[in-house]
Amino acid sequence: MTTAAPRPLKTWSIAGDSRRKPTEYEAVTGQFHYHFNRKPAPFDLDPDSAINRWYLKHREGSPLQAESWEGFRDPAALNYRRYIALQHDREVYAEGVVDHYEALDHDTNLGFEWVETLNRIYVPARYLFHVLQITSLYVGQLAPSAYVTNAAFFQAADELRALQWTAYRAKSLSLAHGAHLANTEATRRIWETDSVWQPARENLERLLLAYDWGEAFTALNLVVKPALDALFKEAFVDLANDHGDGLTAALLQDSRVDTTRSRAWSAALARYAIAANPGNRAIIDGWAATWRPLVDRAVDGLTEAFADPAAARRRVADSVAAFTAQWAD
Repeated sequence: MTTAAPRPLKTWSIAGDSRRKPTEYEAVTGQFHYHFNRKPAPFDLDPDSAINRWYLKHREGSPLQAESWEGFRDPAALNYRRYIALQHDREVYAEGVVDHYEALDHDTNLGFEWVETLNRIYVPARYLFHVLQITSLYVGQLAPSAYVTNAAFFQAADELRALQWTAYRAKSLSLAHGAHLANTEATRRIWETDSVWQPARENLERLLLAYDWGEAFTALNLVVKPALDALFKEAFVDLANDHGDGLTAALLQDSRVDTTRSRAWSAALARYAIAANPGNRAIIDGWAATWRPLVDRAVDGLTEAFADPAAARRRVADSVAAFTAQWAD
């Protein structure tokens, strides 16, 4: 009696020769960007078309290079289904926080000076979150791997969520302290003319012109966003609590969960890039050195409106240093 030879295990092309079944995350993400490094041009159009020239210059032509970007993994391993489920639960929590404070008639108890600080610093921050959202979408659109694209796109959705809750606070504050708090033109004038906002506005508008995908990622995820997140989601939270504004503090603290996830995948991608090509360290360090003074001026300008600017700046600096140590050391 002869024994039949065991049948070889089936494999999946995106798993290479490992002969293993990919995870759900890998199955819907791996090698999705078929157009990266495609010859003679990424897309099935005239190689000299505007879109092909743009990608060839700002993605394939980026100084940030690796033999393959498919080895990177988002530590959270998020796909669309998991992200929606995660953020649904977060929204339920945030809505519960809002209901709790509204039942206490929270906003009517806020002092005049604090409301003016909210009007000057917090309410215009929706413009800031919008720029972070747009830049996150750009990084995702130009990224050389869907593993990077998906993480960047989910980060953009996080920024939209922060923006929406800021807009909600503007409206709720206006019901207790005046319609000007929810007036878009009034808020836009603060964003465009108030001296404390101008360094941040310059930083953010320059960010929109970082067309190289590697520079855009470095500037946004490794330099600008970590500092501005620390400013609003840590230092401003302390300030809100000091002024009895538990609702603003709670909403900002809740969005720190998104910041933590962003920092995790950003540090992981920086480490991957450096491990894949040691020459990338000098490229990333050079870009970071270019963008760091801009965001430092942004933080210095905005903290001028804080009760203790020096303490706020230290809080931001410590937070940024802890994050930078995750990828730079």
